[in-house]
Amino acid sequence: MKYVFIVQGEGRGHLTQAITLCDMLRRNGHEVLEVLVGMSRERVLPHFFSEKMPCPVRPFDTLTFRYKKNKKEVNLFYSILYNAGIRQLNSYRKSIEYIHARLQLLCPDAVISFYEILSGMTQLRYRMNIPFINIGHQFLLLRPDYAFGKDTRQEHLLLRLHVLANSVGASCNLALSFYPMPNSEGTTTLVMPPLLRREIVQRKPEKGDFVLVYMLNAGYYDEVCFWHALHPEVKLRCFWDKKDMPARWKVDDTLEFCTVDDRLFIESISRCRAYVSTAGFESVCEAFYLGKPVMVIPAHVEQEINAQDAASTGYCITGNRFDISRLLDFAAGNAADTSLFRAWVDSAEQRFIDQLTRLTERPASAFHA
Repeated sequence: MKYVFIVQGEGRGHLTQAITLCDMLRRNGHEVLEVLVGMSRERVLPHFFSEKMPCPVRPFDTLTFRYKKNKKEVNLFYSILYNAGIRQLNSYRKSIEYIHARLQLLCPDAVISFYEILSGMTQLRYRMNIPFINIGHQFLLLRPDYAFGKDTRQEHLLLRLHVLANSVGASCNLALSFYPMPNSEGTTTLVMPPLLRREIVQRKPEKGDFVLVYMLNAGYYDEVCFWHALHPEVKLRCFWDKKDMPARWKVDDTLEFCTVDDRLFIESISRCRAYVSTAGFESVCEAFYLGKPVMVIPAHVEQEINAQDAASTGYCITGNRFDISRLLDFAAGNAADTSLFRAWVDSAEQRFIDQLTRLTERPASAFHA
């Protein structure tokens, strides 16, 4: 089978999921023809992604979050206003046309979308005769048996609406989960294991002498520095997305900041003593798999739900700021057995190949717009 990936480029999680699934497909005789990545103008596509993908990677303009003045929390209302502006809508229209043109040219057997809303908008506009398959942790919100995200606050309602918009035109949603859940007959949202990279799965974890901090938004810099000033004896290695800074900036003997680097991050998460991050799904799963104590600090409503879900496993705690003392206290008393989680992750390849083969196989028919 031949696939085209469409990936939301905000953050790192969807990108690493795409790398992992591409490797799985190729090992099983399938091909990824091209990867289309939705990027906001504020983000830079990490070098590791283009390096790891064995096919052309083509960016396009997509919707983006806007942040509050503290550069930490998402301003949901302003995000909606910004993305609904005439200039932005015109840009997104061009992106939809571009996606359609690439799919017409490539004629894949199926499209796999990693939570990129414009892929569904493309299918809604053009009604292409091709399966669209969605992958993402967010699609758990479409399951009535999912215990989280049922709040009736405006932010939660808007998030569920956003997930529904992402599911438009899809043949099936593959919802990544920290744990197995039953898939009933006829459901279009199937629960699947996390997609963790082989570099993580094959890594032998060590217990190093530093705490790993992943703070994609530079607004958390002041919080980290404040805690560090009170606890200079604790080594911190921090990853951030600051374009105008060197790859590794050593502030002093126990504090350094690194721009996003795939190899260094994998080495760091396998060797750290504990991990603190905003509540993105992917890196939290990586830390769980490696048996690391975790603390998550959600930056927006989606991450609030991720944080509650992750904490329900017993492998992590939640917080509202980078108070690393709480993480160290948790780590000191943490002896959680992650063997069931590891077995769930290890089943991913066979489950994904089986499901994608089933969803993609169909009577041959001409591709048309």
